[in-house]
Amino acid sequence: MHRILLFDLDGTLLKTDKTISDKTLAAVRASREKGCIIGISTSRSESNSRKFTGALAPDIIISSGGAMVTLNGEVIVAEEFSGSETADIISAAREICGDLNITADTADKNAEYFMNCELPEDELKKSWGKAIYDDFNDFKRPALKLCFEIADENKAKALADRLDYCDCIHFTDGDWYKFTKKGVTKETAIEKLCAHIGITSADMTAFGDDLADIGMLKMCGTGVAMGNALDEVKAAADVVIGTNDEDGIAEYLETMLRK
Repeated sequence: MHRILLFDLDGTLLKTDKTISDKTLAAVRASREKGCIIGISTSRSESNSRKFTGALAPDIIISSGGAMVTLNGEVIVAEEFSGSETADIISAAREICGDLNITADTADKNAEYFMNCELPEDELKKSWGKAIYDDFNDFKRPALKLCFEIADENKAKALADRLDYCDCIHFTDGDWYKFTKKGVTKETAIEKLCAHIGITSADMTAFGDDLADIGMLKMCGTGVAMGNALDEVKAAADVVIGTNDEDGIAEYLETMLRK
């Protein structure tokens, strides 16, 4: 088994109900006891991720789609827009798309997560984690990532074209689009992490299910696609396992530990 295990969250480590099964948690902990370093690689903000990974206590958190990396609680990478760039991006989104739902991740002391969506309390707790409400009318904080909910694909494309200094990714499970600094991906975060701790990506096993995970699965020593992953993700992986609701990760790790 590789030295570092790196897990995507939604659709991978998390079941559909946004929990980690007891069986999967036990298998990950057993892997740690055998010397593995445990990491998370997610498009969620770090503060948002903590709600779902508390029991896991990951050593590494790659968050905001690769814009931020922490190792044992220390920030080693933070690729953020300046406050004025954040304000300009929000202004452009509203100019092209009108009134829309917005979220923002920051890299300040608490790695805060802001949103202007008025969600029901149960949905907020289940799927979104801790968030701070802001109307974004005068939001000028440096931001790692900005997300916009855009139902019209043409408007989303027009915004991406306007913001050509950003990378734009469409989340496949809804109408949300993620904007980060150009060239910021999970793969670039992994490269910087490897340089910091003196290993190569060949020492890693990565688990994922969505388009943003493809590069990560290809670059790591072993790329593992979930049974519920998109076909493109499965094609890019070295191994395809059971789904996130079938303890696919637990069964894979248990097999590796027996070997």
